[in-house]
Amino acid sequence: MTQAVDIDKLLNDLSQQLRSHLSDNDIDAPLMIGIHSGGVWVAERLHQQLDLHDPLGHLDISFYRDDFSRIGMNPQVKPSHLPFTVDDRHIILVDDVLYTGRTIRAALNEIFDYGRPASVSLAVLIDRGGRELPIEANVIGLKMELNGSENIKLQGPEPLSLHVANKDPEQETTA
Repeated sequence: MTQAVDIDKLLNDLSQQLRSHLSDNDIDAPLMIGIHSGGVWVAERLHQQLDLHDPLGHLDISFYRDDFSRIGMNPQVKPSHLPFTVDDRHIILVDDVLYTGRTIRAALNEIFDYGRPASVSLAVLIDRGGRELPIEANVIGLKMELNGSENIKLQGPEPLSLHVANKDPEQETTA
């Protein structure tokens, strides 16, 4: 079964929601940080659509994960890059998929190692439910309920595509 999701429309909707969120909260000139790797791809598009002037930051939270000792060293760990100070600034944290909340918790831990922001707003392309931690996105592109045998994978950066895959690789769906 194939579900068609227009990624460009989803990103446009997400940027409109972000504009409203920023306006409603009187936030001017926020900093944007994407979480490696899918969150960075989404953040690059949102950063451009929102015409933000500060550079885009990105985090690789591998060393901050609470399951790091179980999964071991990831051979594709990339350094984080925050080309600005986060102290007293409003941050938009962007990720592709919000699931258990553990990735976001790790990202917040890393951001606070750089300083103390005035606020952090969370924007996610997909919220798939299944929270293990009390973390909620401020802005959501799409909510998807998946069964236990399905995973979401964002592929990109160009072209950007979203795949819903069964753990059984013979049963894959493209959204």
